[in-house]
Amino acid sequence: MATLLLVRHARSTANAQGVLTGRLPGVSLDETGREQAERVARRLAAVPLTGLVTSPLDRCRETAAAIRAAQPRALRVTTERGLVECDYGDWQGRPLKDLAREKLWKAVQRQPASVTFPGGESLAAMSARAVAAVRRHDSRVEADAGPRAVWAAVTHGDIVKAVLADALGLHLDLFQRIHVDPGSVSVVHYTGDGAVVVQSNTHEGDLAWLAPKGRRRAPRTGVVGGGAGPATGSGH
Repeated sequence: MATLLLVRHARSTANAQGVLTGRLPGVSLDETGREQAERVARRLAAVPLTGLVTSPLDRCRETAAAIRAAQPRALRVTTERGLVECDYGDWQGRPLKDLAREKLWKAVQRQPASVTFPGGESLAAMSARAVAAVRRHDSRVEADAGPRAVWAAVTHGDIVKAVLADALGLHLDLFQRIHVDPGSVSVVHYTGDGAVVVQSNTHEGDLAWLAPKGRRRAPRTGVVGGGAGPATGSGH
């Protein structure tokens, strides 16, 4: 299967203010976020992407635009509703420090699979539609460009964590143990046997080793001894 680069959007104005934005409109990257987006774009510039998919929200679209501008060849950006932020309902627009006092907060941290946000979406539904969207795009990329193709999806923190949890075979109740920062890149390779999480929450480092070259083999599950790693020696 193809290789997926999961990108959390760069820092937004709401991130900086400690506000749970959700799907509220008009939230853009702040100055730090624009710098982070350019950094991500430079890292991915060494990898000719076959596809670039983004959540429809502005902060993701802005991050995706920076990535596209740095690519060595023309690349169309596809908007994917399945990767939109969780619908936090009545929690949207509220400061995180206030939400931490809500009775539901403990369940969000300890038993997220049981949580439905008041007036909004359940975390289980969020996870299901995000994972379905990612796997659908991954299959399409492989069908169009072959198993060594690399594509990127720009989305939100809880979405990235849910997709990584699924790839790791973790129950959704454990997804809060995964941490992803704004502007970070995680690498997932789906296989016939499941999935391999190659990297998680990376901020720096050369990604050129992901570019398809010759007969490079993709990561495999269950390699006894751990395998030899990338040939360049500069990857993970």
